[in-house]
Amino acid sequence: MRNLSVELAGVTLKNPVMTASGTFGSGAEFSEFVDLNKLGAVVTKGVAAVPWPGNPTPRIAEVYGGMLNAIGLQNPGYDVFAKRDIPFLQQFDTKIIVNVCGHTEEEYLEVVEKLSDAPVDMLEINISCPNVKAGGITFGTVPHVAEDITKKIKRIAKQPVIMKLTPNVTDIREMAKAVEAGGADAVSLINTLTGMKIDINRRTFALANKTGGMSGPAIKPVAVRMVYETAQTVKIPIIGMGGIRNADDAIEFILAGATAVSVGTANFHDPKTTEKIVAGIEAYMEKYDVQDIRELIGAVHE
Repeated sequence: MRNLSVELAGVTLKNPVMTASGTFGSGAEFSEFVDLNKLGAVVTKGVAAVPWPGNPTPRIAEVYGGMLNAIGLQNPGYDVFAKRDIPFLQQFDTKIIVNVCGHTEEEYLEVVEKLSDAPVDMLEINISCPNVKAGGITFGTVPHVAEDITKKIKRIAKQPVIMKLTPNVTDIREMAKAVEAGGADAVSLINTLTGMKIDINRRTFALANKTGGMSGPAIKPVAVRMVYETAQTVKIPIIGMGGIRNADDAIEFILAGATAVSVGTANFHDPKTTEKIVAGIEAYMEKYDVQDIRELIGAVHE
């Protein structure tokens, strides 16, 4: 038997394949198509302290090589999540990673505090949210701000903390170093790239929000580069994501230095993508006689 298990900050995943936040609901939505027991972890949609309505429609647009979304982190809030989604996920033999979002430090900390007694394995903090108290500047684009919020979350979090990094920065290595200095147990990258689409016939924006986050296959080379650069810079584990469609894509991220990978937009195209990637990684390991997947992490040759 090949060993596909990996360790993230003391949490052992049976394999390195997980879902990307916001593309899989909180598991229930995909459970009739995917055997959640086969996944290393399910990462939930962003959870806020109170319900968020999200942005006005239209908020999704197809683009060449992917899609744009401006959902605006719509979610039912912590109370519904705790009552409905956590018990559902507990039925399965998979790790539970909760994605946390907020408009202010206080909102983040409130959710983290509420989750401290919840039966979940890790927290993924989405610092691609705009800080309303700082004039809308994103938490994850200023190193000292990212470090500060990481420190505050780490003080109260009972579970290991993954900081999710935005690619919309000059140098992602600076952001990774900042959250590592703040005590982050792991990082996940990349979140979506900011993009725009204009309907030339109606001469209007395709999204009501004007801009949206681009995801899908077109962003993969950018994501692989950022994972590689980050792996050379920090000592904490990395969860790689961005345009992963198949096992080959996932292995590329692992060779670049990712300990685990998250699959996002591909779930919309084929709900079974995650399952197929797990099987494909195993087949790759057999083909190249790799006994332990940890042999592949960061194993790209110079």
